[in-house]
Amino acid sequence: MNAVTPVISAEDALKFAYWVPNVSGGLVVSKIPQRTDWNLDYNIKLAQIAEQAGFDYALSQIRFIGSYGAEYQHESTTFSTALLAATTKLKVIAAILPGPWHPAVIAKLGATADQLFGGRWAVNVVSGWFKGEFTALGLPWLEHDERYRRSREFIEVLKGIWTQDNFTFKGDFYQINDFNLRPKPLQSPHPEIFQGGNSRAAKENAGAVSDWYFANGNTPEGHKAQFDEVNAIAARNGRAGKVKFGVNAFIIARETEREAKAELQAIIDHADAEAVNAFGGAVKQAGQASPEGDGMWSKSTFNDLVQYNDGFKTNLIGTPEQIAERIYHLKTLGVNLVLGGFLHFQEEVAYFGEKVLPLVRELERAKPIQAAVA
Repeated sequence: MNAVTPVISAEDALKFAYWVPNVSGGLVVSKIPQRTDWNLDYNIKLAQIAEQAGFDYALSQIRFIGSYGAEYQHESTTFSTALLAATTKLKVIAAILPGPWHPAVIAKLGATADQLFGGRWAVNVVSGWFKGEFTALGLPWLEHDERYRRSREFIEVLKGIWTQDNFTFKGDFYQINDFNLRPKPLQSPHPEIFQGGNSRAAKENAGAVSDWYFANGNTPEGHKAQFDEVNAIAARNGRAGKVKFGVNAFIIARETEREAKAELQAIIDHADAEAVNAFGGAVKQAGQASPEGDGMWSKSTFNDLVQYNDGFKTNLIGTPEQIAERIYHLKTLGVNLVLGGFLHFQEEVAYFGEKVLPLVRELERAKPIQAAVA
């Protein structure tokens, strides 16, 4: 008798996102040639390719000034709306930075974008690692945990404005007085709120107020430990099972494992050593400044730092079959979304959609059959 192929619900299916290359230099601090561009025309075509390939989200990057090989950048919220206008299904996550941004401004901007583009706008609240941006803008540079405490208030204000009338908030960083937002966002209860970070303060925020927790690249065991800690914090805050998890990965899918590993080595061999070391100095200072000394990048090596968010560590590098198996294993550990960076974005996003994503879906459909047999 033929087995009935299970149907994976949209809620249970793994989600896929890609980094929007709205910053020059791509997603690696390397001088290797890349067929990736930070301009709008390239990114509109990329968004359409990604949507067709089965990607669910795109994440635009936040950068105010050039640094570490990324000398040019488009502002994230404006760029995100341009991508939304060029697509019909893709959700676009706009990264924002408390300090330069006020939460009520983002609440208004996000509500408008969500209304205009059919409930497809989301936000990634980045607490900040780059002191140079704040210094250049004449803004105070807070200590590590204070930056995350400000982000927590920022998120609380966003949620309050989006879901309540006559909203009032009296915090240490933000004061909101009887504020009404009209219209409110299309999404209910509000647009999705993403947030990352490895430190205790970051995990506390995720467990207490965020919808999604983004993890930098890591081993499967390292990711599982992070998820367990965030889940425990969420449970203590009455939010058991409410936080979803995304992991960062730089994806190199090739016909053979040898080709994939050779590409990785070429990226590292062409690393911009001066930029990598400068970037490493800045981010390690930010990560090690947490009270426990275990923030993002605190333990990253030179090779890890060639990819901004430790994406090589996740090891989605190999054949489509190898990568699909590793992605499925991440799902068994609690991952809900894979955020991918690529060397040549348009071609490789299309290749991922054609060669890798269908294998992931096959593995997802096979899981209940395997469980029944066992």
